[in-house]
Amino acid sequence: MRICRRCLYPENHALNIIFDNEGICSGCRVHEEKDKIDWNERALRLKRVLDIYRNRSGRNYDCIIPVSGAKDSYFIVHVIKNIYNMNPLLVTYNKQYNTSVGIRNLANLRIKFNCDIMNLTVNPHHVKKITRSTLRRFGSIYWHCIAGQTVYPVQMAVKLKIPLIIFGAHQGLDQVGMFSHFDEVEMTRKYRKEHDLMGFEAEDLINDFDEISIENVQPYIYPDNLEIERIGIRGIYLNNYLRWDSRTQHEQMIKKYGYETSRQNRTFDHYNDIDCWNYSDLHDYIKLIKFGYSKVIDHASRDIRLNLMTRDQGIQMAKKYFKRPPENINLFLEWLGITENSFYYLIDQHRNKDIWFRNENWEWELKPNKSWAGNLLLDNSTSSETVKFKEFILTEKKNSLDPQNKYILIGKGLI
Repeated sequence: MRICRRCLYPENHALNIIFDNEGICSGCRVHEEKDKIDWNERALRLKRVLDIYRNRSGRNYDCIIPVSGAKDSYFIVHVIKNIYNMNPLLVTYNKQYNTSVGIRNLANLRIKFNCDIMNLTVNPHHVKKITRSTLRRFGSIYWHCIAGQTVYPVQMAVKLKIPLIIFGAHQGLDQVGMFSHFDEVEMTRKYRKEHDLMGFEAEDLINDFDEISIENVQPYIYPDNLEIERIGIRGIYLNNYLRWDSRTQHEQMIKKYGYETSRQNRTFDHYNDIDCWNYSDLHDYIKLIKFGYSKVIDHASRDIRLNLMTRDQGIQMAKKYFKRPPENINLFLEWLGITENSFYYLIDQHRNKDIWFRNENWEWELKPNKSWAGNLLLDNSTSSETVKFKEFILTEKKNSLDPQNKYILIGKGLI
């Protein structure tokens, strides 16, 4: 199993990755472009793009921004509304795995930026039915979240005739260098299906075994290409126009707008995806089962590239977090209505047997030299480099009327 000599990504990355003759991965090579690009010129280019889409009549919004109670939402809205003076419509897909922190952050976002926001909450019975199916068929508890987050902005763009959608960082570019910053890649239905949705459109979920009908998946169906072309919808990514640094951006938003952070179980990053009980916990644990690496590797690789931690320090962080069992599995089991044995039976059907084996106690172990984590277990090195890493900021908890240890379908969001 080859691992990048600069960051920590393995060759079996879910988005695909390549290595050059020096053993450096494509993600690190594309990251080097950040030091070559004239970002002042890119900022002017972004302004020219935005000026094209300003609604001069004032009768409609200038653009759509997908948001949540975490990740880069505050920064994107800050840039587009307060720096470029656009009038955005915010849209959010309700993941239904919501934490109280995420509910408060989303409410605070709406208040601080004084933006209109539209929310899609799909029938919970349909969401659970879809999740049972994707868990069985794909080993995914998160398909509906990604499908909803990527389709709802496009649906609203079509319905309200708003041609421009603005996202933060393109995952394929930022993680594995699937594209170059010089490509200025934009949103496509093809990328969504092949990478975000693991090759399955909403219509592909319809089947008699899971009793899923067209009615159940209707909220996740991508608009027809003719509708998109008629309105001229395009989706752009800000990391093509701004030097992307998620950690620094979050810390600016904490100071400026009171973004709330929260400790996470399986990673040192307390800023990203804190609005969801599962993303960096149970969903991430499934990623370890399927690929042999997890979210802490994403975060460490990102910070190594940004010169915020050393590679050896990243390895130590990975050792600390990657084996931790999920803390919140019982919440998911109760929500979906299945037993723990049933859950692990279904997940084991998707376990990568090339990197896992049963030991003499019939427990699953990672094969040495066959997976990133397997290699990690054999690595007893310690860092001799200067420590650069500093702890992520943990903010004080704000007042809330929402339950603290349950999924929140619709929250009060008291700040």
